Amino acid sequence: MRAVTYQAPEEVRVDDVAEPVLENPDEAIIAVEATGVCGSDLHIFHGRVPVDPGTVIGHEYVGTVLAIGDGVTRVAVGDRVLGTFLVACGSCTSCLRGDYHRCERGRTFGHGKNLGALGGTQADQALVPFADMVLRKVPEGMSADTALFAGDVMGTGYHAVAHSRMQMGDTVAVLGLGPVGLCAVQTALAGGASHVFAVDSVEERLELAAQFGATPVHLTEGDPKAEVRGATGGRGADVVIEAVGAPAAVDAAISLARNAGTVSGIGVQVGKSEMNLGLAWLKGLDIRLGQANVIAHVDAVMALLESGKLDPTPLVTHHMKLDEAAEAYALFDRREALKIVLTP
Repeated sequence: MRAVTYQAPEEVRVDDVAEPVLENPDEAIIAVEATGVCGSDLHIFHGRVPVDPGTVIGHEYVGTVLAIGDGVTRVAVGDRVLGTFLVACGSCTSCLRGDYHRCERGRTFGHGKNLGALGGTQADQALVPFADMVLRKVPEGMSADTALFAGDVMGTGYHAVAHSRMQMGDTVAVLGLGPVGLCAVQTALAGGASHVFAVDSVEERLELAAQFGATPVHLTEGDPKAEVRGATGGRGADVVIEAVGAPAAVDAAISLARNAGTVSGIGVQVGKSEMNLGLAWLKGLDIRLGQANVIAHVDAVMALLESGKLDPTPLVTHHMKLDEAAEAYALFDRREALKIVLTP
């Protein structure tokens, strides 16, 4: 089968690789209908997340079940399904607490041996361990563009808001308007935020946030701190969502938050970094970081997608073929695409 493989920093290609084979009773194999290029894929693309050359990458997917192990009961052959970007066993101590993102046997699609050596989903087919935990049937009539978001990007944006413990009426600031940040904007508004400030330096992304109902603020040409404080009587935002994954963005989030407010950091952080811990301490901030617990949220996210309260389709700017993966990655890396959906 064809699959997108990592070769070297800034080099991916489509190779012929072996088709997946069921090895355990909890597994399923799906024929991939659509898969996405994600911001976290760029960490692999640039070599910041190390994977071996030849690793099949990608972690977003919608498809049809081709085969299931004897222990799979939630889906059947022929079902159209979506899945989450990581897998969890459902029975370890972390999973029993609901912390599926910290599963003791957890693995992430397409992220190499350090994260479980699980093959990626930018391929004709994909092997899905713990299928009953990971896969969900796609609601009748839901497009691949919509369903694709439930298992990663919208689930991550939803987690950023849920993890912040945002309350109705809160003022929220979202730093970084990539797909995750824009999904966080939608989720905060759907959850009853009274005011959402959306901060970025890309005009098209600011315009999209405004269409969703947020107040756009240009990172450098505007003054995010002044705007947020001006709208809150000088206090600052109740919740700040950092969706960039850079130390400077964390510092900006700390600055924007009100005293005893919350910073929810969902941007991927790689390696050691510094932040203004002293200011966070003085302000009494609740800083909540980490990978999204998408398995815990996937059913709620799907319900909101099906109802139309969340709609990620405006984020999809490009549809390309799997064979065009190298071009897609280059386009995405240049920030000339917001979300690219690949189809076999």
